[in-house]
Amino acid sequence: MADARTTRLTTRLAARASRAVDSPHFTRAVFVLIAANAVLLGAETYSGVVAAWLPLLKTAEYLFLAAFTAEILLRLAAHADRPAAFFRDPWNLFDLAVVTGAFLPFFRENTTVLRLLRLARVLRAARFLPQLRVVIVAVGKSLPGTLSFLLVGGLLLYVYAMVGWTFFADDDPEHFGSLGRAALTLFLLITLDGLGDAVRTGLEISRWTIVYFASFVLFGSFLLVNLLIGVVIGSLDEARREAEADGEPPRPPSVPVVVPVVPVEPLPLPLLRARIAAARTALDEAERALTQAAPAGATGPPGERVAG
Repeated sequence: MADARTTRLTTRLAARASRAVDSPHFTRAVFVLIAANAVLLGAETYSGVVAAWLPLLKTAEYLFLAAFTAEILLRLAAHADRPAAFFRDPWNLFDLAVVTGAFLPFFRENTTVLRLLRLARVLRAARFLPQLRVVIVAVGKSLPGTLSFLLVGGLLLYVYAMVGWTFFADDDPEHFGSLGRAALTLFLLITLDGLGDAVRTGLEISRWTIVYFASFVLFGSFLLVNLLIGVVIGSLDEARREAEADGEPPRPPSVPVVVPVVPVEPLPLPLLRARIAAARTALDEAERALTQAAPAGATGPPGERVAG
């Protein structure tokens, strides 16, 4: 009996908390809190503001922490009847880690870590912005392809850095004096930064350096970067499709159609006998018409032969 009562109370608590959490007013309020917290973090970077308003800033920080804690507790209450579902959502885990981290002694004693935790609250705005959430999911999905891109790019940098060190180390030691310097120079050339100066310096060494720089820019700046863009766009499309599939409204359950039964009043006995007699007469006339229309030897009504 006590278990059934506890289950009813838990279900009722989850239902009420879910209505509050799913309310658009709740979503707007949390988003406004996150934006105000970001403004507060920005204001603390000005020494004059901190010197003049330090007690007020501290009070505001405690109020924000209390508000975010209440939000997490309300989300937990919305999953009171199914706690495992709360921890299966990555956004819930992220919110819980950000909020609870501010209460741990290690984080509170370390000012730098505490500021990073407070900064992480700003990232929670992605939870309430569907398009930004899709982009973050797409970035996560593009990581395997990005790692392959980094391997190919690292191999390209190594090969061209070794070639550059071999040919230009004596004439241009500032940029190609070692493998590390050559790799750094070529990495900057991928962004096309200082390409003109590098080409002019190379032409002073040999006319054939144009082939070296042109081929590297073709492979490094155009081909590799476009491949990376293709990987990110593919992941973005996949994340958008998943978001659309998750946001598809569920189909309503099929409800059987119930045809109302209209009560029929019984007919009077004389009227009922008259209708039965009329039906018999109509059947006799139809039988005679069929017998006259059928040819000789044809089968008439079931079980009878028509006389020839």
